[in-house]
Amino acid sequence: MAKGNFQSVDHYIASQPEASQGVLETVRSAIREAVPDAVEVISYRMPTYQLGGATVIHFAGWKHHFSLYPVSASLVEAFLDDLAPGELNERGTLRFPLNQPVPVKLIARIIRLRAREAAHRDAPAGSKPRTKKQ
Repeated sequence: MAKGNFQSVDHYIASQPEASQGVLETVRSAIREAVPDAVEVISYRMPTYQLGGATVIHFAGWKHHFSLYPVSASLVEAFLDDLAPGELNERGTLRFPLNQPVPVKLIARIIRLRAREAAHRDAPAGSKPRTKKQ
């Protein structure tokens, strides 16, 4: 992962090796399609997507893979059968090889689950989770 103080997700992706920029743009598009109302920011020097101030997901590019963070126990349980060996590490990070097709549909499902978790996590006790106003 390139080091630096990134001003935007565009800046972050542009700082990555040219060979991984297309993959990261595909990941970004999958996230934005799954949660179109999410705010795109840089947090912990990574692209981050938030709904109502709650973090839904971070992603980062590395030399041989890209990662999604954080991974909850319910996410692992929900998607364990969909993940290849080695994609989930012991620190709760999903890693996907850069030399493989981006699993866009799986990413979208993961993001939607994370968005539901974020809505429930930030809802006051006894209240309904936040939803988009109609």
